[in-house]
Order: sequence, then C-alpha cells, then structure tokens
Amino acid sequence: MTAVSDTARHQDDDLRLEQQLCFALTVASRSVVGAYKPVLDKLGLTHPQYLVMLCLWESAPRTLRNISDALAQAPATISPLLRRLEEAGFVTRQRMDGNERSLAVGLTPAGAELRQQALAVPGTMMQRLGLTREEVGELHRSMMALIAATGDVHEGSATA
Repeated sequence: MTAVSDTARHQDDDLRLEQQLCFALTVASRSVVGAYKPVLDKLGLTHPQYLVMLCLWESAPRTLRNISDALAQAPATISPLLRRLEEAGFVTRQRMDGNERSLAVGLTPAGAELRQQALAVPGTMMQRLGLTREEVGELHRSMMALIAATGDVHEGSATA
C-alpha cells in the first residue's frame, strides 16, 4: 500500500506549479528578456530587434528566410522587425535581382557601427545575471538539448 501511496503522492507532486518545467522556462525567459531591456534601450533596440541584428552582424546581407530560419521564427514575425530596423536606419531591405520574392537584408553604416556598442552587451548581461561565460555556455547547451528534444532543432549562439 505504501508503494501505491508513494506513486499517488509523486503524481500529485508532479502537478504542482513549481514542478512544471514550462512554468520555470516561461518565468525565466520573461525575467532574462526583462533584464536585457535597459541594456538594449541604450542601443535603441528591443530584444527581438537585437536578435535580428545579431544575425546580421554574423553575416550580411541575408535573406528574410535565412534570418527567420536562424531565429526559428516565421518570416511574418520577422518582417515587422525589419521594417522598424530600417526606419531606425540600421538595415536595408531590397528585393533580390532575379528573384522578386526574395528579400535581401543588409546593414547600413549605422547598423554596422552599432555592433561596436553591442560588444558590451554579453558581458553586461553576464554580470547582471551573475553568470560566468562557462555557466552561460552550459545553460545554452541545456536549452538547445530541450529544443532538440521537442524536435525544433536550430543552431544558436553560446553567449548571453
């Protein structure tokens, strides 16, 4: 009878909010993105815009499809971000020669210069979150393993 009651107790514990991985991930995500806000405000970027800029600082020009794949987001989600980044003077958007359906996204000189200011972001965030570069790398590997376990695999960066 104890084995049954232990199983029932574990099942009950499994439904406690603080036991839910989805809850912990949701709160952690919201908290970490919130911690980025004042740092990114100084760059004139939102967190989603920062992610787009990271893609472009790695390689530009890139197609809209390439950016959306890298960020594991639908092109329809990325398009408004690109429009706002273009209005801010950080990116250019042009139809590709020979393929009017494909959009090439490049950096303006201001967008390329913004990278210099952004170099401080990872270190600032590690300090704000009280994490070392190694701890960030381990968290990143763990999150990528979770993503892979869900079947939504994509490459990502290992810095804060």
